[in-house]
Parts: sequence; structure tokens; C-alpha cells
Amino acid sequence: MLRSLLTALLLVSLSTFSTPAQQTKRNPEEQPRKVKREIKKAYVDWITDVDPILTQSERDAWKKLATDEEREKFIEDFWHSRDPDPDTEENEFKEEFFERVAYANEHFSSGKPGRMTDRGRIYIKFGKPDEIQSHPAGGFYQRSPNEGGGSTSTYPFEKWFYRYLPNVESGVELEFVDPTGSGEYRLARNPNEKDALIHIPGAGPTFDEMIGRETRADRIAGLSGFGRANCTRTQDCPFDVLNLFYGIQRDQPFQRNFLGTSTNTPVVDDNSINFETQINFFRQSDNRVLAVLAVQTDNDQLQFTDRGGVQTARLNIFGNVTSVANRRVGKFEDSMTTTATTEELSTTRMHKSAYARAFILNPGRYRVDVFVRDIQSGAAGMRKVGFVAPEFPADRLSASSVVLAAKLENMEAGAAIDPFVIGTTKVVPNLSGTYKRGQPVGVYLQIYNAATDQTTLRPAADAEYVLLKNGRELSRQLEDWRQINDAGQRLTLTRLIDTRNLGPGEYQIQVRIRDHVSGQTIAPAATFTIAP
Repeated sequence: MLRSLLTALLLVSLSTFSTPAQQTKRNPEEQPRKVKREIKKAYVDWITDVDPILTQSERDAWKKLATDEEREKFIEDFWHSRDPDPDTEENEFKEEFFERVAYANEHFSSGKPGRMTDRGRIYIKFGKPDEIQSHPAGGFYQRSPNEGGGSTSTYPFEKWFYRYLPNVESGVELEFVDPTGSGEYRLARNPNEKDALIHIPGAGPTFDEMIGRETRADRIAGLSGFGRANCTRTQDCPFDVLNLFYGIQRDQPFQRNFLGTSTNTPVVDDNSINFETQINFFRQSDNRVLAVLAVQTDNDQLQFTDRGGVQTARLNIFGNVTSVANRRVGKFEDSMTTTATTEELSTTRMHKSAYARAFILNPGRYRVDVFVRDIQSGAAGMRKVGFVAPEFPADRLSASSVVLAAKLENMEAGAAIDPFVIGTTKVVPNLSGTYKRGQPVGVYLQIYNAATDQTTLRPAADAEYVLLKNGRELSRQLEDWRQINDAGQRLTLTRLIDTRNLGPGEYQIQVRIRDHVSGQTIAPAATFTIAP
């Protein structure tokens, strides 16, 4: 009996001690696991979209973010840091970026979204090219001399040209090739990548191959390298091509010129084409200003080519006008053509080519960035010019800029539109202000708010042109108001100054205006030089 009782107690005791040990033992499949929370698709899509404009430090910072709140703050700071004018509700940078993404998706999509293709990434990063040559069907192609000459058949391809890429270089030429016909154009590192006949012996030889300067094997070997071994242009040489690809693929600092503007102080960037600029100002209305930009270059810098027996040179001119707040207020893109016969070419090279573009602005400080490129040679130049659009008061005698002109011509009603026409006068400016002896100096300006004689209905003001040298008066010419036919509160003055009796040196022309009714006087002036 006692033995049975002790045995029972022992079993109960063992059962009691074993129970906790059994309870702590769990099925391995029931153990809690550390699972990394997946990022929402919206954030994945966002970081993929903006990757072309991210810096490496921003990519690294994004990977360390752990919560959606941190990601939202990152995105907010990302856009704010790139906003060219944080004081306004709009973020022009952000708007422009998503416009580029939408364009890339619409025009460059193939087997993947357009924003992820080579063309899409370049477009998003640098914007619309200044010039595109498209060959969507490929086929017959006449190579340029820098490509070796000769004809061949090509895959579909496109050539993009940028006059200037911030933080890269000027005169950037990129080529995209679609060798599979799938619609996905890939960035080519060699002009032979578009050649559909390069692997067919004897087909589509280059001029260099035909004369024995290059072998087909050398050209095929060049497909794996950068540029041509025997480059005729500096930009096609291996190291230059390598530098270009490094430049367009590296991260761009977020302070860069994404919208075609810059926060730097206006400077002159001398490149292979030198040109002059001048901005003249005229009253458009009581609170608006007409600013006329003139661009002038020497013809001996341009490359002329024969087109149907006519020697032709073409320049592309591109520019942005920005306010002091770094907001774009104007943009232009034009071409300028200079032609000459073969007999005239030597004389034409001694002259200049000029271009004009007008903007209507509010009074204030601005900057214009001008890019000029010779289409034939690829040579380019850039200038950044700051200026102040003046205020023309509505109740005081005032004058426009004094324009020294190389040519003044009255235009008849119905004449063709010309960029150099101001009102009814064609004014081709002389930007250098230098004239040869005997060459007349054209003077053009506008006078505002001059009183009118109610008896004669002519301006109640005197105007005279005074020629000075070293502060000494040489001559005076009175304005004949009978020739004035301007309406309203604007008078246009034009005059040709005879230089046949002037020796070499610097001169000043003053236009002295005195209003008899108000007693106000003004004397706008300009300086010119007679060359020896």
C-alpha cells in the first residue's frame, strides 16, 4: 500500500516538472521570421523615373530610408532643391521633367517603357536635341567624309545634335541605331554600328577601303572601340569619344542647367566660333519694352559648301532669356543662311552675317544665353549676356537705344517680314561700331512723349545730330520734322552721317532733343570708330 502511494506521488512529480519543458518546445515552422517590408510600387516607380537625374549620393541615401515618411520627405526635398524659383507655387523643373518623361514614353517605347531606353534617358537628362536626322527605314546611305566616304545600306538610325550640354561640352553629336528592327534604338559608340553590310565581304566599302587606306577587318575591329582610328574630326578620335560618353553618362549635379538656364554670373565662353551680340531697347507700351537682340559673326569663320552651284553656309542659333529670379521668359531657335556664287565667295568671306530676334519684356534685369553652331563644320560658340530692360516713363521725354546701323532702309507697306524691321524702317546694326572712311554711319532712334504744336501739328521740339571727337564739336545737322510721319507719342529719327572727311579715330554722335512745351532735354549718344 505504502509502495503504491509513493509510486503515484513520484509519477505526479515527474509529470509536473516535465510540463514546462514540453511547453517551451515549439515547431520550427511556427518561429517568428524577420521579413523586410517591401517598398510600395509607387516609390519604386518614382525612383526609377528620376534615376537619370539622380546623383550617386542621392541613390545611396534613398537605399538607407526605412519608412514611407522618410521617403516622402526625401521626395519633397529632392524637388525643392531643384526648383529654380522656390517663391512661386509652380516648380518649373518638376513640370519640365515629367513632360520629358511623358514624351519619352510616347515616342521611344519599344519592348520597354520609353523612359528606360537610351534615347529616353538622354532626352530626360538633357532635353530635346537642337537637331535630329531620322532614318526610320534605314536603307541607302551616303557616308560623310569623316565616316570614310562611300555608300552602304544601314539599319534604322537617328543622329541627335546638341549645341551645348552643361557640364559636358559644346557641339555634341549622338547616334542611335536599331539593328534588330524592334524599335529600340541603342546609343552607338561607333558610326559603323549602323552599317548593315559591314560583315558582308566586299559590300558597301568606304572610300578609305577602296583606295587601300583601311581594311574591312580594321573597320570591324573598330566596332568594339571608340571612334575611328584615322579620325578626320577631333570629336571622332578615340579619346574624345571616350570623354564624351563619360560626360553624358556621369551624374549631373542638381544645380546644373536642366532648363537651359544658369545661376552663374554672365560670362563669355570663347569657343571655335566667335560672334558679337547687342541688345537695343524700344518702348512697346507704357509698361512694356521691346528688346531686340542682334547676333553677328564674321563670314570667314563659316564653312561654305556647294549646293546646286551656290556656295552656302548655315548657322543654327539657339537661346534662352531668363529673369533675375532664374525663370525662363523666352526661348528661340532659328537658322541663318549665307549664300554666294563661286565668283562672289572671296568677297563674301570678308563680310559679316547678322541675325536679329525681338522679345517683349517687363522692365527689369535679364540674361540671354546664346548658342551658335556652324551646321557644316560643327564649330560652336556660346555667350551669356546680362542686360537691364529700361523703364520708359509715360510722362517724361525719353529715347530708345541709339542704333548704329550698317544699313537703313524705309520699308513700303506690304513688304515681306524681315527680322531687322523696326516699325517701318529696316535697321541692320553694325555691332562692332567700326566703319571704313567714306562708309556712311547710319543712326536710328525713337523719341517718346515729345509735345505737339497744335497749330502746325508737328513736334514742338528741336532735334540735332552733333558729331564730336575728343569732346570737341565737329558738326551739327538739324532734323527736318516735315519728314516725320509717326503716330501717337513716338517719333522715329534716322540719319546717315557722312564720313568722307573724317580721319581714323573714335567719334561720338549725340542726338540732342529739346521739348519747347515742357522744357525737357535729352541727349542720347553712341560711339563709333573710323578704321585706318
